[in-house]
Amino acid sequence: MPADVGENAIDIALKAASALTSVGAEYFLGGSLASSLQGEPRATNDIDFVIALPVGLTKALRDALGSDFEVDTDMLRDALLHARSANAFYLSVVTKIDFFGRGYEPFDESEFSRRRAVVVRASGETLVVKSAEDTVLRKLLWFREGGEVSEKQWRDIVSVLRISGASMDDAYLTSWASRLDLEVLLQCAREARGTELPKP
Repeated sequence: MPADVGENAIDIALKAASALTSVGAEYFLGGSLASSLQGEPRATNDIDFVIALPVGLTKALRDALGSDFEVDTDMLRDALLHARSANAFYLSVVTKIDFFGRGYEPFDESEFSRRRAVVVRASGETLVVKSAEDTVLRKLLWFREGGEVSEKQWRDIVSVLRISGASMDDAYLTSWASRLDLEVLLQCAREARGTELPKP
């Protein structure tokens, strides 16, 4: 089917999520699209899903995605087996989708268990999205791993704390920040909530 006029990242994510659900995959939406739903929206050409799917169903997922998507099933199989990422592309508007095989470390387990369906359209359509607390923690990990220089990651972290902070589980956030050695970065991000964010 051709792309709809004005198709955006949420529209594409809904199509991918529908395919995932149809083959029995468990998933959550992460990355910058999740943080845009929980914090300040920003443009993104990437859509990140963390998925749990038996490796024998990779071709079924490719078929469910259909001809609008391009996905390397061998790369996807490797991602599922080794908690890595596989690139896919929504061809109509050249949008990259990263399918991450779910991990099984303690934080991965916690993150996956706390995902929730979120209404993303007035018509009632939903996407399963990671929690705001886990968005902050994962992005703090990426920020640290990237040398603590990414303004986009930092902006996402601070904006989620600013906009979703009142409904967050601070005890959970603080506990996992300690376990992941992120206390200092989390405190800096909390203090930055009241300052002007860098321009996107």
